[in-house]
Amino acid sequence: MRDLEGNAVAIVAGMQRLGHVLLDLLYPPRCVGCGQVGMPFCTTCYVAVPRIKPPFCPLCGKPQERSALCPQCVDRPLDIDGVRSACLFEGALREAIHCFKYDNVRVLTQPLGDLLVGFWEQLPCPVDALVPVPLHKQRLRERGYNQALLLAQYLGKAVGVPVVRDALSRVRYTASQAHLGARERRENVAGAFRCAMGQLQGRRVLLIDDVCTTGSTLEACCMALKLGGAQSVWALTVARAR
Repeated sequence: MRDLEGNAVAIVAGMQRLGHVLLDLLYPPRCVGCGQVGMPFCTTCYVAVPRIKPPFCPLCGKPQERSALCPQCVDRPLDIDGVRSACLFEGALREAIHCFKYDNVRVLTQPLGDLLVGFWEQLPCPVDALVPVPLHKQRLRERGYNQALLLAQYLGKAVGVPVVRDALSRVRYTASQAHLGARERRENVAGAFRCAMGQLQGRRVLLIDDVCTTGSTLEACCMALKLGGAQSVWALTVARAR
């Protein structure tokens, strides 16, 4: 009986692989940046992605001409230990993240995750756990997956740091942040997250997300994580808006 079940599983897996091959033949993947056939994010577009290098704001990570607090952080500093981003949110990377986040192009996990892996050595903080920024249950049902979790799992496997996926939750459904200003973004996510007590007690947490715009979502997550016992909370995103 076990042999029959094993054979059935192997046959189904083989049919699935054949289906993927046929789909690739009929609808070959195209680069989201330039349209080149063969891969979802071609080598040329990947290499051209603008990486963030010093100097930048030591708190929010925004690129600038000197390593000092940016005007926004002087006026109203983020309540988080620090934010770092691998690249600028523009050009082909903007399109790649949009497809990854909204169009179910999950194969982009690898190239986007590789950008995080490439930045890992530049982090100024020790890390005990990776925590993805969570989606509300309703949005997770609508989208079918959490892009931040996919990135966290890819990074965690590459660098050997555990991913804690259930400690932080989004307990209030919030409107999209895309068209909101900085103040409206903070108000929109205030109190939207909760951290289970004890699960991250005394641990040094690195939040993972796709894009940092104003940092309001990361800040709200940080506040919940510290209330839940986290010792420190930094954040790492693939991209940073100017």
